[in-house]
Amino acid sequence: MSWVQVYSASNSLEAHSLKGMLESIGIEVVLKGEPLSSATGELPSDAIAVTLWVDAMREQQARQALNDYEAQAEQVWFCHACGEENGGSFEICWQCSTPRSER
Repeated sequence: MSWVQVYSASNSLEAHSLKGMLESIGIEVVLKGEPLSSATGELPSDAIAVTLWVDAMREQQARQALNDYEAQAEQVWFCHACGEENGGSFEICWQCSTPRSER
């Protein structure tokens, strides 16, 4: 199996979240660089990034899923209860805890 890097996560939490997302659609993921995250502040941030690697045969599918993730995270939504602006990654209004409505 040939592995290709498809994403460089900003931290271990994001890397594990994305790994879970990709695995939920049947894509095996290997994380690399995670042990270096304990060196935050000692090494440059690009040297300690946690990277996601997938089988080259699944690269296109993985990249599409990751592009969809990034697009959703960038889209803000407004709470129908209080009108507060929320980031696309929020499923519940951070201000009043009302669930995001599906419109």
